[in-house]
Order: sequence, then C-alpha cells, then structure tokens
Amino acid sequence: METRKRSIVKALVWNAIGLAVMSLVGFVLTGSVATGGFIAVVNTVVGFCMYLGYERVWANIRWGRHV
Repeated sequence: METRKRSIVKALVWNAIGLAVMSLVGFVLTGSVATGGFIAVVNTVVGFCMYLGYERVWANIRWGRHV
C-alpha cells in the first residue's frame, strides 16, 4: 500500500509540471501572462485535488497487485 506522504509528493510533482505546461499554453492561447497564469493555477488546484483522491482510491484497490 502506498503511504499518504508518497501520494502527496507524487501529486505535487505532477502538478508542478502541469502548472508549467498550462501556464505556457494559457499564455500562448490568450497572449496574457496574467490570464494564462490564472488559468494554470485554477487547473493545478483542481487537478491536484482530483489526482490525490484518485491515487488514494486506487491505493485501496487490491485488483492487479502481486503481493
């Protein structure tokens, strides 16, 4: 089973990567650093919460594990 700390660290790293990519995409699409940054931050917060919950659910599912 995966620990909560590991799940949180994985989610933070993944979302840092997503924040950088989404900031760039938001800037390219809008031409505004502020708007692109806002879009990226909202996406990161929502994505972090969803990813963390998703990881915790799967941490409790035994299917496909070799113990």
